[in-house]
Amino acid sequence: MRRFTPNCAGSRGMPMPEAPRVVLFCHSLQSDWNHGNAHFLRGIGRELMKRGFDFQAYEPCNGWSAANLVADHGEAALSAWRAVYPAFSIYRYDPKTLALDEALDGAALVLVHEWTDPFLVARIGHHKRQGGRYLLLFHDTHHRMVSDPDSVAALQLEDYDGVLAFGEVLRNAYGDLGWARRAFTWHEAADTDLFCPRARRQPTSDLVWVGNWGDGERTAELDEFLIRPIEEMGLKATIHGVRYPHPARRKLEKAGIAFDGYLPNHRVPDTFAGARMTVHVPRRPYTQLLPGIPTIRVFEALACGIPLVSAPWDDIEDLFTPGDDYLVARDGAQMCSHLSAIMADPDVAAGLAAKGVSTIRSRHSCAHRVSELLAICRSLGRDFASAEAEHITDPGLLEA
Repeated sequence: MRRFTPNCAGSRGMPMPEAPRVVLFCHSLQSDWNHGNAHFLRGIGRELMKRGFDFQAYEPCNGWSAANLVADHGEAALSAWRAVYPAFSIYRYDPKTLALDEALDGAALVLVHEWTDPFLVARIGHHKRQGGRYLLLFHDTHHRMVSDPDSVAALQLEDYDGVLAFGEVLRNAYGDLGWARRAFTWHEAADTDLFCPRARRQPTSDLVWVGNWGDGERTAELDEFLIRPIEEMGLKATIHGVRYPHPARRKLEKAGIAFDGYLPNHRVPDTFAGARMTVHVPRRPYTQLLPGIPTIRVFEALACGIPLVSAPWDDIEDLFTPGDDYLVARDGAQMCSHLSAIMADPDVAAGLAAKGVSTIRSRHSCAHRVSELLAICRSLGRDFASAEAEHITDPGLLEA
């Protein structure tokens, strides 16, 4: 079915073709409870809509992240982010009864995130093979392609037009499976409409850290690079996150660290504005299996202009300039040294903050990633540039 948008004044009654429709299948946009992918995908959806695309998202009605958020904070928590992203169209579906013909009617581009149920991944591919006229891309933001390649090889991706991998090492792994010409590196990035420097206020914390405990993937690293430095330096610190087991909470309490639980992602920029600095502690798969891939937290912290000190990770793709955008601590002792330097010297803190913001704005915003996505679509034979120009409200966005 071809739809039309209302005609604008002065166009002699000719209907304007509808905006290109982008359909995203993901685990959740409503819930960011232990689900960092929601951060980036929300930003991509916002940027697509700013450029005139009709963006619609589908997520399962029984999603793990949403269910845990409701269990912890009630149904209202699922809609709190609406104050920041009011225009999103999100449909919750039952995987057993989802009518794909209706969901994909008129779609120009379909993105399927890797948290989507494998059965639905296969169904969407089959729908494409049966005559779907949309461009179909699989979006991979997990280490399983490297840590458990058989599980990814079992996915039925043969009818997909391409793969968006969130790092070069992951793209190369898809190349080993025969996707060399149709796998593209597409890093995450910050939604700079939300993540930007706030007016600095009198700090309520020396250090704030936002992150989840995880599944044993960085327990030792959190102790060396976060908990012990805070305790040894006597810093006033607050930690936000979920899935902290009782022994972890006891360790934080013993170290004198305030634990404040789940923090909705849209509140992170204001939280950063009340702290002097933050820390990045990558999970072990990122340092051992996925070199060159930072988590979304790095992009977001730098975008907010808060000085950042990171535990070691190998930026083999030169996304940033370590030492300028942020400081890198090779061990716990150097972490203490870097944190002390930021606390003692306002010029050091201000220099890191300014350089981090500049790097994000010049290279790593969701606007940049949407431009990259459209370039990937062109390389696969679908040029949305003319349709985008018809619907965009600010032509300057095309230059991002």
